[in-house]
Amino acid sequence: MFSLIAAVADNNCIGKNNKIPWNIPEDFAYFKNTTLGKTCVMGLITYESIVSYIGKPLPGRKTVVITRELVPSLPENVRQFTSLDDIFNKLKDEDVFICGGASIYRQTIDRVNTLYITLVHMSPEGDTFFPEINKNIWKETWRESHDGFDFVIYKK
Repeated sequence: MFSLIAAVADNNCIGKNNKIPWNIPEDFAYFKNTTLGKTCVMGLITYESIVSYIGKPLPGRKTVVITRELVPSLPENVRQFTSLDDIFNKLKDEDVFICGGASIYRQTIDRVNTLYITLVHMSPEGDTFFPEINKNIWKETWRESHDGFDFVIYKK
């Protein structure tokens, strides 16, 4: 099954200068708990951002990097693909989370079954934005409200 997970501001901002423009520990914990033991697919820039932040690929998860060119410097345990079609074909029997960045979200939002979205109630300046969630396609099935953000699940 393919799902997508993201933290998205009210203005659809998800990043600035390859960093998340807020610090919400509960969201990091939610991301970890939701994706632990799963396969996490991300673009090379997102992967490099995570490694620069925590010093290694996400622990307890299988990491898959989608990039147009193979990168020989990636660790042995990080799988690489050059095509999203290959990912959707070869990983169809795994529990997969699309974890960014913006280009990967845009290319996959119509191909996944579930969206795990943290709605962050602020509108920071940014240079990276999440695509619009089409409410004619996606229906909210669960919401947990917190001070300044909500965890929301959408299904087709």
